[in-house]
Amino acid sequence: MKLVQTNRAPSAIGPYSQAVIANGMVYTSGQIALTADGSDALLKEEVVVQAVQVLKNLEAVLSEAGSSLDKVIKTTIFLANMDDFAVVNEVYAEAFGSHKPARSTVAVKTLPKNALVEIDAVALLN
Repeated sequence: MKLVQTNRAPSAIGPYSQAVIANGMVYTSGQIALTADGSDALLKEEVVVQAVQVLKNLEAVLSEAGSSLDKVIKTTIFLANMDDFAVVNEVYAEAFGSHKPARSTVAVKTLPKNALVEIDAVALLN
């Protein structure tokens, strides 16, 4: 098992790793709309802005691990408001292009730092 850490995505805000590599797979922690320097300014923005940053963070963690969005096999999207499903879906579709990993989308009561969206992923190594 190998722990993944990159300065191109926000550091973990608790006792966990950005991702873990095990048995040829990458398991990412959930990403919210913090910037790489840890700023939470984007958490005050609308869900589309947050979703774009979340996917940038996810991409940076995957890259550091030796993977990429096109190697993702499963994601989970956590939404603070299921009314945001369609707009997050658009951002997600743009980021993944023709690649369509398995996915779950779950409405939650509250996300860390009151984020509107959080996404984690499981991916293959390149």
